[in-house]
Amino acid sequence: MKEKDWDYIARLEKAIAKKYGDVATHNPSRYWDEDKEKEYLEQLKEQRKKEDARSSRKEHKEVDGILVSTKLINKSGFDVCPVCSKYGLNVKDEICMYKHACCFTCYVKNIEGREKNGNHI
Repeated sequence: MKEKDWDYIARLEKAIAKKYGDVATHNPSRYWDEDKEKEYLEQLKEQRKKEDARSSRKEHKEVDGILVSTKLINKSGFDVCPVCSKYGLNVKDEICMYKHACCFTCYVKNIEGREKNGNHI
């Protein structure tokens, strides 16, 4: 194993101190004490509480008494078909919601073939 070159280490520390200041060569634990440790741990606990509260609000939404992941919920604003109460609309359903105010299934059952010139009868 190669021996440490103490002269090189001393020159390196002097260059760092000259460029970045004397504090840059000090051991960080030199400025750390029990009070700072307690304060840091309290900050970690507070941060964790905030993150838990934020994630619990965003992860699930209650729908008819059932918690559903928000990742499964469409962001278009149409959550439920007003006619059949179908939840979890797909792209076809969303298009029908914009045009006919119901999901695709309800459109096929109730509206398709009965409309004249794009208007409901």
